[in-house]
Amino acid sequence: MNNPAILSQPLSPVQQPIFRAPTWTVDAVLELFELPFADLIFRAQQALREHFDPNAIQRSTLLSVKTGNCSEDCGYCSQSKRYQTGLEAQRLLSTEEVLAAAKAAKAQGAGRFCMGAAWRGPKEKDLPAVMEMVQAVKALGLETCVTLGILKEGQAEQLKEAGLDYYNHNLDTAPEFYGDVVTTHTYQDRLDTLQQVREAGLKICSGGIVGMGETRQHRAGLIAKLANLDPPPESVPINNLVPIPGTPLANSDPIDIFEFARTIAAARITMPSSYVRLSAGREQMSEADQALCFLAGANSIFYGDHLLTTRNPQTPRDNGLFEKLGLHGV
Repeated sequence: MNNPAILSQPLSPVQQPIFRAPTWTVDAVLELFELPFADLIFRAQQALREHFDPNAIQRSTLLSVKTGNCSEDCGYCSQSKRYQTGLEAQRLLSTEEVLAAAKAAKAQGAGRFCMGAAWRGPKEKDLPAVMEMVQAVKALGLETCVTLGILKEGQAEQLKEAGLDYYNHNLDTAPEFYGDVVTTHTYQDRLDTLQQVREAGLKICSGGIVGMGETRQHRAGLIAKLANLDPPPESVPINNLVPIPGTPLANSDPIDIFEFARTIAAARITMPSSYVRLSAGREQMSEADQALCFLAGANSIFYGDHLLTTRNPQTPRDNGLFEKLGLHGV
């Protein structure tokens, strides 16, 4: 039976503080997933409208600043050196190359520029170059984000000093399914990095990937884990797996679009003040699929032709969709 508390009107700001995460059990999140679809979307829209302009979409551009040859075994990733994916490894880009890409992203309307490096974690010798990139991008007036893997003690503070705004480190999936996807680092490693990031005063970008063979309970477990971080991540990317030939998840069955939308809606309801980003997989989605995800509470996208090593809808296509839906970028 549905919990009446789940079906009730959203809590007022006094009852549901923005900066303190509520306690969400996996069962409570599952009850959200199991609501009639229209009721779930209604709840998600209520949560969105309490905290955001419902027609505003935050736009981020993601650049791979160091590609391939990663030591980790994440089963979805084309950049692991353990898999034969045909990806050509590339050195760490120069600050000038990154700055040119950031200027182009800003000219196209992106408000945040994200830089990703395929490492288990940055070595101390790598950090000065990344910090220089952050400083240069920040000087353009863009929000800055990096995803560099597992951080060592003190590295988050160095990135903060360089002007970094967000650190991305996804939880990927529920704890109990995680070992089916990654074995070279633990779930606790990820949580420890997020703790270091938060203690350094940085904002967190953390979400997961669906469509990896997980169950609905696993999806609910991921959302509950994110929502119970204190505070929850300011940005929550929900990725729809893009199966990469040569990886262990290459033959994964695609997730149903309604189940994907339910996952976004659950993230919106449980983390009402966070940006929920419709992330990887948009290239394979129709305009109607994406519109459904925006209705479900997504209010952020990656903007630009590529996401690290996979394709993303081209900017004119996104601009056309925004015009059709009456959306505007921020």
